Amino acid sequence: MVPTRQLLRQIAPDVCVAPQLTPDAMADLAALGFKSVVNNRPDFEEGPDQPTSAQVEAAAQAAGLAYAYLPVQPAYHSPAEIARMAELVAALPRPMVAFCRSGNRSGKLYLAAVSR
Repeated sequence: MVPTRQLLRQIAPDVCVAPQLTPDAMADLAALGFKSVVNNRPDFEEGPDQPTSAQVEAAAQAAGLAYAYLPVQPAYHSPAEIARMAELVAALPRPMVAFCRSGNRSGKLYLAAVSR
């Protein structure tokens, strides 16, 4: 298992993206000083073994992290999804982590949200 710290890719001074994070990773994120998590991955995108948003949310809350679920598709982010991500970026405490399957979708969504 790869340590949570090694999964993180910093894209702004107080924002990182990551590939799929497990419920167990939420305590690691809190220990690293993160304050919030955004899950951009739709439930069951990769089948029934993928942790659900509810499982990750419960672990995030238990670790004292703010949590938001904004599932988006890999190839297209609608104006509404971009606007919602901008709201989350403005409202959630920092530092924050956004994750999806690889981290790329979360990074693109973040960049679209802050450049609009």
